[in-house]
Amino acid sequence: MTWEPRPLPNVTPDTERFWAAAADGDLLLSECTDCGLVFHYPRPVCPDCFGGSVEWTESGGEGEIYSFAVGYSLAGYPDDALPAVVAYVELDEGPRVLTNVHADPDAVAIGDRVAATFVDTEEPDVAIPVFEPVEG
Repeated sequence: MTWEPRPLPNVTPDTERFWAAAADGDLLLSECTDCGLVFHYPRPVCPDCFGGSVEWTESGGEGEIYSFAVGYSLAGYPDDALPAVVAYVELDEGPRVLTNVHADPDAVAIGDRVAATFVDTEEPDVAIPVFEPVEG
């Protein structure tokens, strides 16, 4: 794939630290200190108990493919980035993340182990987490 650099996500004050950590090679999740829920996508209020005591926690960056689809024609994707594997990855910490899996679409299966890697964007403080198969 030669889709580099990736287009920029919509960086907001609530997500800025997430994207900056990704640029440093770290995958952050949010954790509610009121109820203990670990969640993704970053937001200042817990989606379970609606508590406002949310802190950042570092993910180990590994999980398994929960569900996926292969896109052969996707708006905004350059032709040389297709086909693209779009997947929900269930992280070991629990949250499911909508992402891309950089792998041969014919070799991807539900339950496959994957690990986070990061793709640069035009901004040095923003990178996109994607996943790749884990050997073994």
